[in-house]
Amino acid sequence: MKNAQLVTILLFGLLLQTSCQKKQLNSIQSNKPLTETANMQPTVLDSSNFTGEIEGKKVALYWIKNKNIQAAFTNYGGRLVSLLVKNKNNEFVDVVVGFKGIKMYQNSTEPYFGATIGRVGNRIAKGKFNLNGKAYSIPVNNGENALHGGTKGYQDVVWNAEKLNDQTLVFTYLSPDMEMGFPGNLKVKVTYSVASDNEIRMEYEATTDKTTIVNLTNHAFFNLNGEGSGTILNHIVQFNANEYTPVDKGLIPTGKIETVTGTPFDFTLPHTIGERIETDNIQLKNGGGYDHNFVLEHKKGSSMIHVGSITGDLTGVMMNVYTEEPGFQFYSGNFMQGKNTFKSGAKDEFRTAFALETQHFPDAPNQPNFPSITLEPKAVYHTVSVYNFSK
Repeated sequence: MKNAQLVTILLFGLLLQTSCQKKQLNSIQSNKPLTETANMQPTVLDSSNFTGEIEGKKVALYWIKNKNIQAAFTNYGGRLVSLLVKNKNNEFVDVVVGFKGIKMYQNSTEPYFGATIGRVGNRIAKGKFNLNGKAYSIPVNNGENALHGGTKGYQDVVWNAEKLNDQTLVFTYLSPDMEMGFPGNLKVKVTYSVASDNEIRMEYEATTDKTTIVNLTNHAFFNLNGEGSGTILNHIVQFNANEYTPVDKGLIPTGKIETVTGTPFDFTLPHTIGERIETDNIQLKNGGGYDHNFVLEHKKGSSMIHVGSITGDLTGVMMNVYTEEPGFQFYSGNFMQGKNTFKSGAKDEFRTAFALETQHFPDAPNQPNFPSITLEPKAVYHTVSVYNFSK
């Protein structure tokens, strides 16, 4: 009897110690007290900081909202500045990182926060591709490769903005022939809406007068515990993706499509972001962490697929993602260096936000076995993605 009691006492003590260690680890990783990270208050935006002119075009701040979601955008870069959703305490929390004004976006060392990305999202190897037997070259801006449309992608242009109602905002942009080396006058339309109580919907459309390539997405950086709340390594992830595309040291796909089974890329069952991120895996080393394209399998008769979910460990906010795209890029904030100040006053420290970009595969024009991103005249590029939030 005494031995049984002793075992019980030892087990209870071990469980208590483990619980305390987990709380301490969370506190250390977030670099803030637990009470502070659990009760972040959203920053109130001053619209005057987003008002002015860039290259002779007016810029402003636009809000769309319903009872559960409030989203702020600027037409500079067609970018999402703030996204307020309800946490487990039914309080608003800002789950998208961003800046307090236009000038900060212009001067940032991270140009993609919240931006609408194009003409081609993700990387093109050495900025080169062939189309209909003709060679094209895009200005490189990511080592020897072109990233997110070259040196001046859609994150750096002023979009035309039209607020249709309290729930819907439309951005349009005419990308001229050979802008950043891409052929064809491309008419782009992106509609952001919060018509449903708990989701933000992104609808992309484009037409061209010459054969070209297109891969549009949004590059919001998320922290589901709230902007400025610290690390995202304890967020819980589950993806409905059985395969991914391995990359070389320049983060260009090798052309292979490989299973996630037995690798740190297997999120078919829930894992935290940080659980396996430091393992001795060549792919994680190439990306400095997660910065990889995951492959989705669409069922016949259904265009929309459930990508999976990510949950904030402190707020309980769960983001479910749906898309018509064949893949998504999962990025764990590996290149964040604390050089920029968020609207909350916190720095953009290492791995304090993640991105999940629904899109076609990286370097698709140079990878014949990847889904094509070619758009022909008279055809319409159209795709929809959704971020749905629950608590």
